Amino acid sequence: MKKDKTDHHTSQLSAPCSQLSLRWLPSLYFTKGLSQVVVMTLSVILYKQLGLTNGEITFYVAWLYLPWVIKPFWKPFVDRLQNRRWWILLTQVLLGAGIGGVAFTIQAQLWLQGSLCLFWLLAFASATHNEASDSLYRDCSSGNSVPLYALVRNLSQKAAVLVGQGVLVMLAGNIQVLYRNFIRYSWSLVFYVVAGLFLAFFLYHLYALPRGEEGDSRPVPSSSVWGMVREHIQSFSRQPNVGLILLLLLLFRLPEALLNKVSILFLIDSSRNGGLGLSPQEYGLVMGTVGILALSVGSVLGTKMIRSMLRHSPFRDRQNTSPLWWTACAMTLPDMVYVYLSYALPDSLLLVSLCVLIEQMGYGFGFTLYLHFVNGITENSSGSSHKDNPQITRSLVKALMALSFMLPTMIAGTLQMRVGYRSFFVIVVLLCVVTFVVTSSINRRTKFPY
Repeated sequence: MKKDKTDHHTSQLSAPCSQLSLRWLPSLYFTKGLSQVVVMTLSVILYKQLGLTNGEITFYVAWLYLPWVIKPFWKPFVDRLQNRRWWILLTQVLLGAGIGGVAFTIQAQLWLQGSLCLFWLLAFASATHNEASDSLYRDCSSGNSVPLYALVRNLSQKAAVLVGQGVLVMLAGNIQVLYRNFIRYSWSLVFYVVAGLFLAFFLYHLYALPRGEEGDSRPVPSSSVWGMVREHIQSFSRQPNVGLILLLLLLFRLPEALLNKVSILFLIDSSRNGGLGLSPQEYGLVMGTVGILALSVGSVLGTKMIRSMLRHSPFRDRQNTSPLWWTACAMTLPDMVYVYLSYALPDSLLLVSLCVLIEQMGYGFGFTLYLHFVNGITENSSGSSHKDNPQITRSLVKALMALSFMLPTMIAGTLQMRVGYRSFFVIVVLLCVVTFVVTSSINRRTKFPY
């Protein structure tokens, strides 16, 4: 009887959008990707150009991960207040208004306090938009993976990163040249442009997004929601090898978490501070084009390896060539290019681009495999509560992944300022040992679903 009720509810949700549509899918995932770039990347470059220290930047930006960390606690309430379409439209309005607020605030007297408050609110709006977008995609695809739509979704997010990390940063740099390095004015104009984009996408999605999800919103007592969340947390904590799972989620990406924001600061910091001193135009070219291309190629290679693993199951039994070892090597060893760059401080943009290409390709390959293991945890969690509703389990896993970035990012800038870029990157490479220890522990004690 319970199964019939679930099936009826699922069909009720899927009926209005039984098919995905290219009318709204690319624009939806472009806005999803662009909101993350604004919150997590443009904020770092903005604060660096406005004169904040590396320690201040990484500490403040680390708090922007908080909405993703606490998502399991507020997501169930959001799911039951309104349908996916309503949340997508609301958050796009909030993102447009919030980014417009940042554009206005950075020229005000209390620009730091105002912009931090707005970025924090933007992070909550982005997290909600991301979750609603993914839920709508799952509902409309009815859980079936369609290669064409999966490709369109991934390409749209990559295009958003290219525009945000490349075009917008270069635009800010060009405006600074035109107006003789008037940094606040240039970034204010850029954020006004982005705000206009989000409001334009809101108007388009008001027409294009599928309607008729009223069945998705149903009143449920708060006590029932909290009870469901507690049940999932308890079930997750009781599953076999939970300690190894926590190691994988919290410590496997420790070097990457320390490097993530500091690498951006290193590329744009002045040479007198030990950085490469790239202009916004050069940074946009290196990270917004070369970096995205390399990341995409690495992701494709990682996907091909996953398909090979699924076709040849004996591959998982050969410990010396375990896919988790490939993941560990791909996500850590390319970090050594920053050790080289910090010592060589090359003037050649081509050489810098080549180093970034190597690092980003390795990261794209390794992160694709890593997500495969993480998805395996979500799909194979023990306990009926996980299998009945895997969305909360998925939120728990993503929350732990966000926490694994939030805490190291808080101290990364301060550590870099204490020891300098060169020693910092050496420390990052040495901490790759943590990733390899986690990998060895997992391979010895359990077999994750490959």
